Amino acid sequence: MSQPVDPKSTNQVLPWRIPEWFSKTDKVTLESLHKFFDLIVKYNQTLNLISPRTLPVADVIHFADSILASRILYEKAGVKGLLYDIGSGNGFPGIIFGILYPDVNVQLIDVDIRKVEFLKSAIHALGLKNVQAVATPIEKLPDASIEFAVSRGFANLSKSILVTRKVFKPKAVYFHMKSEEWPKEVADIPIQLCSYWLPEHVADYKLPIGEVKFSIVKTTRTAKSD
Repeated sequence: MSQPVDPKSTNQVLPWRIPEWFSKTDKVTLESLHKFFDLIVKYNQTLNLISPRTLPVADVIHFADSILASRILYEKAGVKGLLYDIGSGNGFPGIIFGILYPDVNVQLIDVDIRKVEFLKSAIHALGLKNVQAVATPIEKLPDASIEFAVSRGFANLSKSILVTRKVFKPKAVYFHMKSEEWPKEVADIPIQLCSYWLPEHVADYKLPIGEVKFSIVKTTRTAKSD
């Protein structure tokens, strides 16, 4: 595979270690992941998709992170049918999930029209028939329309479940990709919100490099109505 070049330094070759870390992944999937990597690098200067500081380690911080989280959602948490990526922005983890699991439909939701246009372009370039991107505030979606959703860097737990509570079906599940600080976010959820959402730890994981632990936390919408 060719290595993309950092647009800020034509002499710098960015590492791409996904085939090494996920050696059992099939060739077609690896090629799609690498193609998305190329697209992120190409458009990052104009769209600020990821922090420029993370470009040299994008394969671990963004791609490996999304791959590991997606595996947990699909294999352990039982996501099926339709998964919403709320506040998708740069397509992590939604596009990665869509590449890995073509049997699940993915809706990428974001308010930034320019980023959504990038997502649509990436979806087309990758030939992802199971992924769509929509430019809209999440609260504008129809009430009780979501059964499964995920967020990565959208907001803290309290804000996430507050602004989205009406668009989730009763007993729907909202997954949150979090750092080791997630217990504090759970503790900070206002008591009134806990009557609508039940928080629960799903799983922990570590990236291929480093010792920092990341977590998947889910909040389940109760049957209680507003």
